Amino acid sequence: MINMNRNFPLWLLSVMAPCALAQPNTQPPVVYEEVLVTGGAEAIRTLSGSASFIDEEAIKKFDATDLNELLGQVPGIYIRFEDGYGLRPNIGIRGATSERSQKITMMEDGILITPAPYSAPAAYYVPNVNRMSAVEVFKGPAAIEYGPHTVGGALNFVTASTAANQGGYVDLAYGNDEYRKARVIYGASGESVSFYVDALHYGAAGFKKLDSGGDTGFERNDINARIHWESGGDGGALAQQLDVKVGYADEDSDETYLGLTETDFAQQSDRRYIASELDSFESEHRQIHLLHSIEFSENFRVFTSAYANRFDRSWNKYDGFIGGADPSLVLAFPDIFLEEIALLRGEVDSNPADEDTIIDVTNNEREYGSQGIESRLSFDFDAGAGKHKLAAGVRFHHDYVERDHKVRGYLVVDSSLQSDGLGERRKKALNKAETDAWSVFINDEINYDKLKISLGARYEKIKGSFDNKLSGVRSNNSSDIWLPGIGAFYQLTDKWGLLAGINKGFSPAGPSAASSVKPEESINYEYGVRYTGEHFEADVIGFFSDYSNLLGRCRASDAGCEVGQEFNGGAVEISGGELTLSYTGSRRRGFVFPVKLAYTYTETAFQSSFQSGFSQWGFVGQGDELPYTPEHQGRLQFGVSNHVWSIDAALKYTGKMRERPGLGDYTPGAFTRSLLTLGIAASYDIGDSLTVRLVGENITDENEIVSRRPFGARPNQPRTIRVGVNYRF
Repeated sequence: MINMNRNFPLWLLSVMAPCALAQPNTQPPVVYEEVLVTGGAEAIRTLSGSASFIDEEAIKKFDATDLNELLGQVPGIYIRFEDGYGLRPNIGIRGATSERSQKITMMEDGILITPAPYSAPAAYYVPNVNRMSAVEVFKGPAAIEYGPHTVGGALNFVTASTAANQGGYVDLAYGNDEYRKARVIYGASGESVSFYVDALHYGAAGFKKLDSGGDTGFERNDINARIHWESGGDGGALAQQLDVKVGYADEDSDETYLGLTETDFAQQSDRRYIASELDSFESEHRQIHLLHSIEFSENFRVFTSAYANRFDRSWNKYDGFIGGADPSLVLAFPDIFLEEIALLRGEVDSNPADEDTIIDVTNNEREYGSQGIESRLSFDFDAGAGKHKLAAGVRFHHDYVERDHKVRGYLVVDSSLQSDGLGERRKKALNKAETDAWSVFINDEINYDKLKISLGARYEKIKGSFDNKLSGVRSNNSSDIWLPGIGAFYQLTDKWGLLAGINKGFSPAGPSAASSVKPEESINYEYGVRYTGEHFEADVIGFFSDYSNLLGRCRASDAGCEVGQEFNGGAVEISGGELTLSYTGSRRRGFVFPVKLAYTYTETAFQSSFQSGFSQWGFVGQGDELPYTPEHQGRLQFGVSNHVWSIDAALKYTGKMRERPGLGDYTPGAFTRSLLTLGIAASYDIGDSLTVRLVGENITDENEIVSRRPFGARPNQPRTIRVGVNYRF
């Protein structure tokens, strides 16, 4: 199912596959240590930096397919909701902008997975979380190992090892709005080789209602295969492991950026105007990852990963009027733009001679590619009173994006859209951006009795080029930077520990950036205390990020700027606190009562006043708060279980958020209200192989505007109920 065109290097399979036939070994395959950003759930408790580990049980408990909902379990993460299903998450960490997750380093098994993390970091592809065995979030100094974006932190999707997927597994679910999910896994192993195939399909008819009828749902398919080979190092041979992962994923969703006026939202929040009836997002993702480790001794190991990813997308969507007003203004001021609102609703017909009444439907076609190779070594040694774990690595990475944004005009005729017959009118974008990046890191973890110090640095050398085929202008952009960091953890007592750290944050400017645009840079501080008991764990972490320059990046839906254009935002300060509590509960008459709490408090402020051509900022006053960063947010989960069944409930709270920079009172129509939702999950084991599950989200059916970006008010997902069954054979 892998497309062999576009120079996708399947030839690597034929080169590496013969290795799987050599060196028999009867030992079960193990998970590579290097694919874990945090080191695993246990390692977090003594980590010299703050991190969260969401394990497979937590993913399965609520049968997570929406990454936004799953990450509610992690403090310090900010989400801007968009479509209700989490198809294209907007994730920020510790105040770094959440817009299309472009300021965080996103990985799969430690490999960069964003379609073009240097050339176009907006994450229009994110791995389906339902097929993951864990999700890791890392914040703090040691994030410098996982660039290029170190201003907030790293997000790592961990896939299952072949050892964990032996035999067969079937997972089926069905819910309202025709939600359905089917996942099938099969794996087997021999003396030295093991493999599995994992196929996932899920989708829904959609909860929104088009005025003209039609689909508003989505469907996704995802198939992955993994082959593992290892040698045990017998007879003088070096111990080695090799994994080959190939994957294909696609999506077909009838999704739109077009929302509603405030009045229409209040009357019917799940409504969609006829102007969005042609909106459709289609994509394909193909990947091949090679993971190889070799142990030269108990203390010296080299891990190498080679990867190639391809992502193609086509988003045919409403983008305003051919010759008319900015659609964001139309939706915000419907009493002024009476004719335009009537056209969106299909209440009047277009005038073919007046371009102000013709609907602009733009097909944003893009092709992304990334590939690279990284090698990292780990060396353990003693020096004086300290024990050292030295890690160092080098990576070469190349990525690109090709944009071809085509405009066509459509007439509103009898409450439907009809082509104006002129075909493609013009192109809004026709360009290619590409980047070569070398990066090197070194980190030494030093253990002195109760004190652990992590001291490291990262170097990025980036060279990008941009070819604007509409204007004929070509440009180049290069940068190089050292990013130091230090973190420390002190085991005060058997249960109490202290941590502190500081690192330089960085997010590079893109290849098309003007010479006056600076990369995003910050100095990040964190400090806190950990408690680890037999049944109770707690983390209290404070953070402060001092930005010397915030970077804004224009997207296709932003008015008044070119796609990829970047803007300086000047100095910004972000501070806050994170609280994590976990009580596993001692058994009482066979029952366990687990409780988990994650809470975040945040303050933000621009440090200067300025007028920006970036529509998300506009006029900014000194002291203004950043948009889409709530002051308070949290999640409380509690439950009861025994060896057969479990019931859990989760209360999630997101405080009100500004949608534009501001200070003091919240301006009506420019902020989202606070939202409190309740989720439930119940499961029952029938024998050793069969489990039935019931999951409900937004049980009280709360209904709020969660975003007005880019065009009008859009709702959260309404109450959803799903039933499922899991069978292992």
